[in-house]
Amino acid sequence: MRELPKFSAIDPAKIVPSVQQAISDYKKAIEDACAKGVYTWNDFIVPLNQADKKFDDVWHPVVHLNGVTNTPELRKAFEKCLPAVTEFYNWAGQHEGLFKGYTALHESPEFSKLSKAQQTEINHELRDFKLSGFGLPEDKKKRFNEIASELSQLAAKFGNNLLDSTVGWSKVVTDRSLLEGLPESYLAGAKEKAEAKGLKDSWLLTLDFPSYRQVIMYAENRELRREIYEAYMTRASELGPNAGKWDNGPVMRDILRLSEEQARILGCSNYAELSLIPKMAGSTSEVFGFLRELAARAKPQAEKELADLRKFAAENLGMKELEPWDMTWAAEKQRKALYDIDDEQLRPYFPLERVLSGLFETAHRLYGISVKKHEGSVDVWNEDVRFFDVFDVDGSLIGHFYYDPFAREMKQSGAWMDTCLDLGKAPDGTVLEPVAYLCTNFTKPAKGEEARLTHDDVITIFHEFGHGLNLLLTAVDDAPGVTGINGVAWDTVELPSQFMENWCWEKDALSYISGRTDTGEPLPDDILKRLLDAKNFHSAMATVRQLEFALTDFTLFAEYDPEHGRTVEQITDEVRKEVRVVPTAPFDRFLCSFSHIFNGGYSAGYYSYKWAEVLAEDAYSKFEENGIFDRKTGDLFRKCILSVGGSCDPMEAFVAFRGRKPTIDALLRHTGITDVKK
Repeated sequence: MRELPKFSAIDPAKIVPSVQQAISDYKKAIEDACAKGVYTWNDFIVPLNQADKKFDDVWHPVVHLNGVTNTPELRKAFEKCLPAVTEFYNWAGQHEGLFKGYTALHESPEFSKLSKAQQTEINHELRDFKLSGFGLPEDKKKRFNEIASELSQLAAKFGNNLLDSTVGWSKVVTDRSLLEGLPESYLAGAKEKAEAKGLKDSWLLTLDFPSYRQVIMYAENRELRREIYEAYMTRASELGPNAGKWDNGPVMRDILRLSEEQARILGCSNYAELSLIPKMAGSTSEVFGFLRELAARAKPQAEKELADLRKFAAENLGMKELEPWDMTWAAEKQRKALYDIDDEQLRPYFPLERVLSGLFETAHRLYGISVKKHEGSVDVWNEDVRFFDVFDVDGSLIGHFYYDPFAREMKQSGAWMDTCLDLGKAPDGTVLEPVAYLCTNFTKPAKGEEARLTHDDVITIFHEFGHGLNLLLTAVDDAPGVTGINGVAWDTVELPSQFMENWCWEKDALSYISGRTDTGEPLPDDILKRLLDAKNFHSAMATVRQLEFALTDFTLFAEYDPEHGRTVEQITDEVRKEVRVVPTAPFDRFLCSFSHIFNGGYSAGYYSYKWAEVLAEDAYSKFEENGIFDRKTGDLFRKCILSVGGSCDPMEAFVAFRGRKPTIDALLRHTGITDVKK
């Protein structure tokens, strides 16, 4: 097994000098490669890739720890490194010797003899020189670099403000009657949280998403729902219980302003246009058209779903008006009434260990791979983290992944996959297997209990594992820049993850994904039927919600003008009027916590979720035609989509698998959106 990061040895006090040395070593390697003047793959590219790997080995574990265990000491060191790291990447992206070398190799006779992956890596590098400000006049280059440094620090500040505001609110409840309706499993955890703070006979409510969702979905006390809803929707803003303390409003406006300036320096009309250069979508008009067409198809059904919910609430809950903090609660009541099913009823059938074994069995049936818990000790950052080995059909080791399942303080919210180590080769030709990070934020069980998931949680881990497979099953071992998820068009990177979610709804798969903690009994047929019947409950409302986020993001980065245009608030309101159907609270400051676009790499790219979902659902329809566990189809998906990394044009890869270009039909069918405008 290849050498893994030594997380326990990372001393915050030594991070800054270690990163500075790594940057210095990387710069020297670049200068040495350029000084040789020999522009072949082996003499020029290989030394550069080796230097890049050495730098990543120092910097990336720090980045990862900053997300999963954000201590004050680590945060301080991370933030101190950011300007130097950004400055280095700007320097490398504008290095004339590097550009000369890549250009010379691209124009040499050797280029045609390189593999497709190697050619793509070189093409991407030449493309990225422009995106890095290469060739700009000195004054514009200086300003470009200043902006890049500011943006990296602002993104970190946005994330820190959000984390601090999430951790910075809690509510101690001493009256059990105020918690009526909340599941016992949640109350046990809330009581443990209180006890950990030295509070007896109390329950501690927090804003980590699992805790927030339980309250907003199940609490009968309307005032409690309103209180936690307001706290959640005003995180990191100028409003709410911590008004102005960690305000991301100025931060996001600065990010938008600087992004727009950066785009214009590079000759683009706006940042959205700039962001599309390495993506599958061809133009901003294509993205806007895609989102608005889908909104036009989904909104009529969403309006009907909302009308039905209001009617249900009036007739069954005695509520003539539904406020925003009532929506999730009332919807769960309606779902229970219509289908006799709720998340808590399903939890006993989805213990975490059973779900993981079912996930691995699904991957085995599709691709022939096997996943096993690693035997032996591995250095991890938290006692809950597990480490797994992945084996191919022939039993050979092909990769590993860390899995960090539970929410905790100082761990960023949400769920994600990231690269720990890419597939590569040692100088002696030995294969260096890839390693992934998979992180979720499930509710940690009370002591002595086994973690039990909701069906949404099951979908989440399948989603992240789909990302992981994109890294673990790559076959690109000769071009690090396009192996795994490297170089993959950002608006297609969600294809493998959303694709995997489909098996969470299949009866044959649920027979081994589910199993009661006490008896091992899989999900009974009657409950399964109700779950499947409820699959598309409020799916149109969920669709327009995602479209609202996507359109808000793309419009902000395409049209925000701090001096002459509409304000952030005006743009947000316009998009809501266009697509939103549920009411908006006057204190809603969701944008201040929209980390995907201000701290997560999805700036002008949140549309990618829907764009890739079209691809994913169309790809899955081929399995519906041939059999959901058809190995021939699975092997073809692995060959055409998962194994190619970023080495292949995404449309070319999709057509190679599906036999044609994608259509929106499967997405509409799978989400049950039938009341559409033609």
